[in-house]
Amino acid sequence: MSQYFEVHPDNPQPRLLKQAVQLLQKGGVLAVPTDSSYALVCHLDDKAAADRLRRIRQVDDKHHLTLLCRDLSELANYAKVDNRQYRLLKLATPGPYTFILEASKEVPRRVSHPSRKTIGLRVPRHNALLALLELHDAPLLATTLIPAGESDPLNDANEIRNRYEHDLAGVIDAGACALAPTTVIDLTPMGAGGEPEVLRTGQGLLEPLGL
Repeated sequence: MSQYFEVHPDNPQPRLLKQAVQLLQKGGVLAVPTDSSYALVCHLDDKAAADRLRRIRQVDDKHHLTLLCRDLSELANYAKVDNRQYRLLKLATPGPYTFILEASKEVPRRVSHPSRKTIGLRVPRHNALLALLELHDAPLLATTLIPAGESDPLNDANEIRNRYEHDLAGVIDAGACALAPTTVIDLTPMGAGGEPEVLRTGQGLLEPLGL
């Protein structure tokens, strides 16, 4: 049975989030709210937890997982970012965007794309999630919580608990999220002088980024 943490969306209770962090440190997978939909998260350096996350989501190692970071400087530690890419990232963070970038040596090879050596990265704009990241003191490995065989992400914590109570260590309820996943933008072509490629249109608007 997964633990259920009901927190304030703007001023989350540190005591509850510390308990959630302990579950992550023990190898648990959590469902957490973001500025798009809910996401599944686990400890980056825990292979068994990453395997469990993929199994719950029913995706293989070619599915891009994402690192949730506290800020742009932390994101830049886990990706190879040139000046053009950095300028676009600065426009979009924090916000409901996921960027595909070449992974740095800080990213375990088992969680980056097996052939492209890329990883998804994002800086969310959600107080409860940012507080969790701060207490965890490191990025979290994540994937959008879209049930297998379905196209829409989940945004209701009670439904998530009912559907995944035997798979998840915990669910953080900070109220309903948006029903749209993040907008996904591949920035790797920019490294060779090309233009960013929009892979999925979601919660994040493209116009403010000039795309």
